[in-house]
Amino acid sequence: MKANRRTDTKPELALRHALHRLGYRYRKDYRLDLDSGRRVRPDIVFTARKLAVFVDGCFWHACPEHGSKPKANEWYWGPKLVRNVERDRVNDAALMLDGWTVVRLWEHVPIDEAVTTVVTALAAAGAVTRGQPHANNGQPHANNGQPPGNPASGDDPLR
Repeated sequence: MKANRRTDTKPELALRHALHRLGYRYRKDYRLDLDSGRRVRPDIVFTARKLAVFVDGCFWHACPEHGSKPKANEWYWGPKLVRNVERDRVNDAALMLDGWTVVRLWEHVPIDEAVTTVVTALAAAGAVTRGQPHANNGQPHANNGQPPGNPASGDDPLR
């Protein structure tokens, strides 16, 4: 089982790259220490908007559509997969109790649909992407579009 990745799986990487291309910034595999004492590591975390995104593998999280039941060592795998699903539900409840929004996506969900789901959840949380107008008079950045350190913007890094 050493070859099984906990982070940076292909579906997770595809989702992260798509979100990054849209201008969203996030933390990956970020440990959240919840008030209940639980520690949870979502695949993608938007800390400012308290949004946790999990990209669940069909085998490991017992997908009803694509999850397979192993025939060898059923005595081990059956209870293990059930415990994985139970742990997911407990983590979801603990996150929601702490005010987090939880998005769980299956690895087989098309990337466009996954991105739409995450962007919709972020919009519901009131997130803005880089380059979108926000609270500083509709300007994308406080320095009126000038690059940082440009003397014309009044932002002198040497001061």
